[in-house]
Amino acid sequence: MSILKLEAWKNYLERYPEAHLLQTAEWGALKADFGWQPVWISAGDVGAQVLFRSLPLGYSLAYIPKGPLGSDWGALWPEVDALCRQRKAVFLKVEPDAWDGDPVEDLLAGAGFRPSAHEIQPRRTFTIDISGDEDQILAAMKQKTRYNIRLAARKGVTVAASSNLEEFGQLMDVTGERDAFGVHTLDYYRRAYELFHPAGKCELLIASFEDQPLAGVMVFKQGKRAWYLYGASNNLQRNLMPTYLVQWEAIRWAKEQGCTEYDLWGVPDAEQQVLEETFMQRSDGLWGVYRFKRGFGGALKRSAGAWDKVYKPAVYLPYRLLMARRGE
Repeated sequence: MSILKLEAWKNYLERYPEAHLLQTAEWGALKADFGWQPVWISAGDVGAQVLFRSLPLGYSLAYIPKGPLGSDWGALWPEVDALCRQRKAVFLKVEPDAWDGDPVEDLLAGAGFRPSAHEIQPRRTFTIDISGDEDQILAAMKQKTRYNIRLAARKGVTVAASSNLEEFGQLMDVTGERDAFGVHTLDYYRRAYELFHPAGKCELLIASFEDQPLAGVMVFKQGKRAWYLYGASNNLQRNLMPTYLVQWEAIRWAKEQGCTEYDLWGVPDAEQQVLEETFMQRSDGLWGVYRFKRGFGGALKRSAGAWDKVYKPAVYLPYRLLMARRGE
């Protein structure tokens, strides 16, 4: 079994500059501070960051987010299976860095994985092509979104990079309470910033009006891709449209970093026709998020989803029943 040390994993990632953010060493370190243990494993040119989380009675669950890396996955699975059994994993969940219908789905099925009804990362998202100039990016947006961006700037909303995580955490708390979203703790956002920002992979942007913070975005980048993972706003001056301007500035930041794709990271998992027929009647949960994100003109995409490989069926069954009761 080829288990790598941290520095070896960082060196390994140099072969894959377009690896997903969730396979980076920084992401593993973030998760290590909040209940997960990262293990880095390779077999030839194929590798993965595997996250383990402890369960009662000495069991664990294993998770590969947006991996593995490389093409010959068949060489990796025996190594991963041995690692998972060694750590008494009930099952291994893999969410590959691929879109729905990708051939990796057949590879996973052939390796003993089954589609899972429980995803950890959002299944559906909008991705924006930001390879063109700013006028081209703006032209691809809905007219109302362009209007709101310009209105915010015209009314005096300003956006600046910030290191004030307490301020951002307060905005997140307001957002979570208002929109009934689960949010992370302040320590989580602070640790994410501490890990990714020094490496040039993250920026925190705050939109303000007359020194009052109104909205914030924490944007991340890896290779040519950027992700809008965390965003928040308070309940003040919402008519000034600060969320639109701060999102636009996050897109501009990503472009300045050399990115060509901006992932808005998460909308309801439904077909586009259903989404378009429904979002005007609903504003709860992710429906309001969909209304906001669709305006930025991206392509609606669906990932290959989550796939589980079960090692302990008798323990896996209660997990499936629990997820079903939770509606996940």
